[in-house]
Amino acid sequence: MSLERSTVRTIAYLARMRVDDAQLDGLAHELSGILDWVEQLSEVATDDVEPMSSVVAMTLPLRADAVNDGGRSAPLLANAPQPVDDYYAVPKVVE
Repeated sequence: MSLERSTVRTIAYLARMRVDDAQLDGLAHELSGILDWVEQLSEVATDDVEPMSSVVAMTLPLRADAVNDGGRSAPLLANAPQPVDDYYAVPKVVE
């Protein structure tokens, strides 16, 4: 795929990049090479390939999904200027 100077200028504008006119031809050549490579990737047969997140077959350890306070409310509330019961008290900001 070959890109024109005007297309590269538009891409640079959309990417908020300042590109001199002298650099447009070289940039067009580089971007065309990248797009050609991406087109080659579409020719690879991946129909029988399962999606994966890692090249190593592994399963992540699971833990019980239990809600708790971490057991550390006292040290955390020590930083509060005016705690109320077991909570941070904050001033009202919306009427």
